[in-house]
Amino acid sequence: MTNLESAVTQIKALVGDRVTTGMAVRQHHGTDASWHPPLPPDAVVYAHSTEEVSAIVKICAATDTPIIPFGVGSSMEGHIGALKGGICIDLSEMNQILAVHAEDMDVTVQPGVTRKQLNQHLRDTGLFFPVDPGADASIGGMTATRASGTNAVRYGTMRENVLALTVVLPDGQIIHTGGRARKSSAGYDLTRLFVGSEGTLGIFTEITVRLYGIPEATSSAICNFKTIDGAVDTVITTIQSGIPVARIELMDDTQMDALNRYSKLDYPVAPTLLLEFHGTEAGVIEQAQMVQAIAADNGGQDFKWATVAEERSKLWQARHDSLWAILALQPGKQAFPTDVCVPISRLAECIAETKKDLAATWLKAPLLGHVGDGNFHLVMLIDREDPKDVAEVERLNDRLVRRAISMGGTCTGEHGVGSYKMKFLDQEHGDALNLMKLLKRSIDPQNLMNPGKVLTL
Repeated sequence: MTNLESAVTQIKALVGDRVTTGMAVRQHHGTDASWHPPLPPDAVVYAHSTEEVSAIVKICAATDTPIIPFGVGSSMEGHIGALKGGICIDLSEMNQILAVHAEDMDVTVQPGVTRKQLNQHLRDTGLFFPVDPGADASIGGMTATRASGTNAVRYGTMRENVLALTVVLPDGQIIHTGGRARKSSAGYDLTRLFVGSEGTLGIFTEITVRLYGIPEATSSAICNFKTIDGAVDTVITTIQSGIPVARIELMDDTQMDALNRYSKLDYPVAPTLLLEFHGTEAGVIEQAQMVQAIAADNGGQDFKWATVAEERSKLWQARHDSLWAILALQPGKQAFPTDVCVPISRLAECIAETKKDLAATWLKAPLLGHVGDGNFHLVMLIDREDPKDVAEVERLNDRLVRRAISMGGTCTGEHGVGSYKMKFLDQEHGDALNLMKLLKRSIDPQNLMNPGKVLTL
């Protein structure tokens, strides 16, 4: 009996029919939302508790079997492919909301809880969880990738919003990091070490996150521009003016064409900003008027309001459907999504240089992003079986990422490193990469946790 067979046999004795080696299930668990070919694990087990995860991990450690944590599979950079085989631990059935502390504005959940599920549960408390990466991702997956999204410019990313974690380490030990206090000076900040670790250091089984009061008033707006420079300059001026905009999203003309076609809308096919304002009735009006004036100075036109909840939902749902809208532009092609983030002062320059590259390629590649914090995305459409397409998309991605890093930015603002952006970490982090590898080896000396991701050991 091989080590893997021994591991599967022991896990089956532990959880019964919640472990499977069926190809359809394995294929699903090796496939994410990226262009990367599926890399299925050798087996999938559905965990139900912290103690069960710990027992499964101990079996894997004893049999030297790789472990790949799985949430809902919405990651973008090849995070869940079983590069070295092994066992996928699916946490989607650990989906209980364990404790809502409304007075302290925090909640503790299991990792399989999704953001929509959480906000539905909170609807009668007057509170909400604002981190919104678009997909109905699990809180565990969002913590693992240090996700952000449309609200990050106002409410921050998962880095700022995770207070505490229960983590199963690679040897099966259970630890607790952080706490519910809003600040602490006690020891190393292990919570921040694990947030964004992409399943390479441990498995989250409980997560405590911040909550926020639902604003008294919310208003959304859409405004198109003659040039993308005008839209970006509006963003920069808005942020530098200290206007507390809740969301500020950029979409280029190609993206607007895709949204119109897919969501049956009739907005101008032009560079466009989507904005949302939170606060009091008077505060929202004041913020919106200030941004409208800034937009007008930069060539903004047709500033349209959406104050009714249904109108706002339709507008933001169209934004969240961007990937499907892009795929519908060229049926049969695969999406190659990528993202970078730069200091806000370099945003216009980075986007302008990127648009020059796109003007010279045959690939269709809409540009969009959460530009309020300097983060934007390209979604390039390719034929994965065409070597010319693959070579071109890798060339364009390489130029984009290295450009962003040279401007003081990062190779990924929110998608994470996964298996595909590892090659850029040396340029971004230099000698600090050696410390990251030392930490990984110290915590996971067998290299069992999501091997082949984030770091090359």
